[in-house]
Amino acid sequence: MSSNVSTRVEGDSLKVELMQNTETTTDGRETWGKKIEFLLAVIGFAVDLGNVWRFPYICYKNGGGAFLVPYLLMFIFGGLPLFYLELALGQYHRSGCLTVWNKICPMMKGETYQRLLFTVFPRKQRHAGLGYAICIIDLYMAMYYNTVIAWAVYYLFASFRSELPWTSCDNPWNTRSCRSITSNRSTWDEEILNGTKTSPAQEYFERSVLQIHQSSGIDDLGPIKLSLSLCLFAVFLLVYFSLWKGVKSTGKAVWITAIAPYIVLFILLIRGLTLPGSEDGILYYLKPQWDKLNDKTVWIDAATQIFFSLGPGFGTLLALSSPGLVFIVYPEAIATMDGSVFWSITFFFMLITLGLDSTFGGLEALITGMCDEYPLTLGKHREIFVGALVVFIYICALPTTTYGGNYVLQLLDAYGPSMSILFVVFVEAVTVCWLYGTKRFSDDVQRMLGFRPGLFWIISWNFISPLFIFFIFVTAMVFYEDLTIENYIYPPWAIAVGWVMTMSSLMWIPIYIIYYVIATPGSFKQVKHVLKTNLKWS
Repeated sequence: MSSNVSTRVEGDSLKVELMQNTETTTDGRETWGKKIEFLLAVIGFAVDLGNVWRFPYICYKNGGGAFLVPYLLMFIFGGLPLFYLELALGQYHRSGCLTVWNKICPMMKGETYQRLLFTVFPRKQRHAGLGYAICIIDLYMAMYYNTVIAWAVYYLFASFRSELPWTSCDNPWNTRSCRSITSNRSTWDEEILNGTKTSPAQEYFERSVLQIHQSSGIDDLGPIKLSLSLCLFAVFLLVYFSLWKGVKSTGKAVWITAIAPYIVLFILLIRGLTLPGSEDGILYYLKPQWDKLNDKTVWIDAATQIFFSLGPGFGTLLALSSPGLVFIVYPEAIATMDGSVFWSITFFFMLITLGLDSTFGGLEALITGMCDEYPLTLGKHREIFVGALVVFIYICALPTTTYGGNYVLQLLDAYGPSMSILFVVFVEAVTVCWLYGTKRFSDDVQRMLGFRPGLFWIISWNFISPLFIFFIFVTAMVFYEDLTIENYIYPPWAIAVGWVMTMSSLMWIPIYIIYYVIATPGSFKQVKHVLKTNLKWS
């Protein structure tokens, strides 16, 4: 790869700008100081909190080791080609999520059509609605994802004591149904699963950290919990000083946030392998249940998990209310280990670094997109813009720190990014693979790298990748159910607000298409002819 090639990480659609030894390109764009910093940023973006709590549960539920078969197939033929496509797209065009779509829009190909479009659409009006959809999705994600990181910060501070606060039932927040882990673990497990007793870790999370018992639902949020709001403020402070200088500051932060989780995971792996019965546990977890492969939901889960793993914001918190691994089961397991305080500090430090990496990617997409689109008003004043944006998102996120904040958080996750991102990525795949064309895209890759993508990538981009995303989207719509949390049913007005959030991002795509057709001179047949001509060129 040439040393002049630049790369930048964009949030939901990964955008990259890489430069080997310089800080800016000839067009004044910021770039990564070192290739390793870009690589660490990509790794940190792709591995987030969801990988820690969702994959173990999904794998166990869908047949243990047998689940790895559909998972790897979906990864090879669906996830990996899309990941490569987005990296190459951002690297070649070196644009934010707003301006990049101008460059690959079919009607902008050919000198005649370019002159027509530049005349009809002033620069600030030419961007595709897809870019704005991505920005709004990133905004919703930032409003709740950072709250989850704030929970981890809360647990980290709570771990600095002689005894972890979720090990016993002798605390002010505990109820009579709380039962500490007894020597007869099988009896204890049965009581917890039957709901006759609750674990101290569950009560600590629900009644001490969230204090959700003081709220009756989303229409009764209660006051802001000061300790959580301060933890959230600390998270946003870290985010600001990691993003305010662009890749100059982010490149330094990823050395910690991308590497530390793997060191901690390795340490936890070694410690876990030394525990009594670890071999039996691993065999029980990974023992293949081949009959599960006949169940279509296993293949659906494999496809969604791949997409979930490669992009933040897809159902992240919905998994929290059913496996409950991160803030209930994991702390519960840590409390039974020798040296539990040390392991708790280590574990929650890892969660914080995992979460920060992903939130860096999501916000950088929004920041870069806006700075690229408005270089004079925002791009030249990035520090002020990032500061104003972080303050705005923090204020919007404060309701998630109330007693009923978990209801708000779940609503934001279910209707903010989750449904929207599926459709957005499908449109992105169709735009690049079918409208812009894989042949033209392959030519771009050849100019950039010196060789064309192989047959595997061409077939995947032409057929498998768009259909892969379409399959997930249709599946999500077919199996859609109104949001519930255990026994709590959201009121109709809350569901309506949720769909308004979903449409607030998706509406920009059809609005831009309609505007495009109406504002372009000539009859509808002429506009259609232009589209057909460009499609043939693909």
